[in-house]
Amino acid sequence: MAGITPTEWWELLPAGIRELADGYVLQDARMRAVRTVFEAGRARGLGLADAQLVVHDRYLHHGDRIARTPDSPLDLDSLAALASGAPGRVVAIEAVWDGDTVHDWFVELLAVTADPAGDHALAVIHRDAAARYLGDEDLGRRHPSAVAAERAGSALAAHLSVPFHFASPHTPDDEAPRLRE
Repeated sequence: MAGITPTEWWELLPAGIRELADGYVLQDARMRAVRTVFEAGRARGLGLADAQLVVHDRYLHHGDRIARTPDSPLDLDSLAALASGAPGRVVAIEAVWDGDTVHDWFVELLAVTADPAGDHALAVIHRDAAARYLGDEDLGRRHPSAVAAERAGSALAAHLSVPFHFASPHTPDDEAPRLRE
């Protein structure tokens, strides 16, 4: 049904579905909320994009009541503590791009280890968290997640006396060459 606003779609959903979707929103479980709204409204013509808009409106409606997933710490002491807990000897710090339909592009900061070889997540840096970390700094055209990852990752690598690797710091690319490929 063309021309229906997110609020109108919301009101067309059964009360139990609205309650379930709001429960997911309040838990910051955006994908579960979108799936619930989409599956319940699909028979009436609600598309996936409309379901995302409905859930976005519910996020705006609930605002500060949402139990937001906390940001990964990016301070040197916290990252060093997390790296020290990785199994094996840390031989590098690496930043890699990832993305999804909820967060768009973001950067994962990893401790690369030997004995045993592996990658161990230290931080996930979404755009909003990066912006809070960087403050009002002018980034030009650079993605805030990349700048924050470079800053925090370089500092941690220097602290640990290991190399820092970020294959694509200027352009989001989840297929950029990894350190061990």
